[in-house]
Amino acid sequence: MDDNKVIRQLIRVNLELEGLEVVTAADGAECLDVVHQVRPDVVTLDVVMPRLDGLRTAARLRADPRTRDMPLAIVSACSHPEIEAGLEVGVDAFLSKPFEPAELVRIVSQLVERARARGGGREHGDSPDAGGDGVPVKEVDQPAVP
Repeated sequence: MDDNKVIRQLIRVNLELEGLEVVTAADGAECLDVVHQVRPDVVTLDVVMPRLDGLRTAARLRADPRTRDMPLAIVSACSHPEIEAGLEVGVDAFLSKPFEPAELVRIVSQLVERARARGGGREHGDSPDAGGDGVPVKEVDQPAVP
C-alpha cells in the first residue's frame, strides 16, 4: 500500500519479476478491503497515507482474528517513533525509503516463507478463494526490515 503510484509500480514490478503475485492499494482503507478479499501472504504498508495511515492499518489487521498472523512490513521513510509504534502494533519488518529493490524482494520473500512455514500461505497457482493467508504475495504496497 502506498499513495504514490510510482512507488506502487516499483514494488509491483520487482516482486512480479520474482514470480510473486501482487495486488496494490492506494491507502489504508482500500488496503483493508483488498486484504479481506484477497487474503495475501504479506502486506506492505507506507506510514503516511490518506484516509487511514499505515500504522493504524497495521493495528486494525492485528486486531482482526482473520488477519492477526499475516506478515506486515512497513516501507517508508520512518522516524524512530514510527518504528517504535510499528513494533508496538506488531509490524514484522521495516524497510526505509529510498530502498534497494533487491532488499525489498529479500524481505518480502522471507516473510512469505515464514508465513508458509507456519502453514498460513498458499502455493503458487492456488485460487485466491482457496483459504489460507493469501496468494504468493498479494502485496498491498511496501515492505520493511527491523
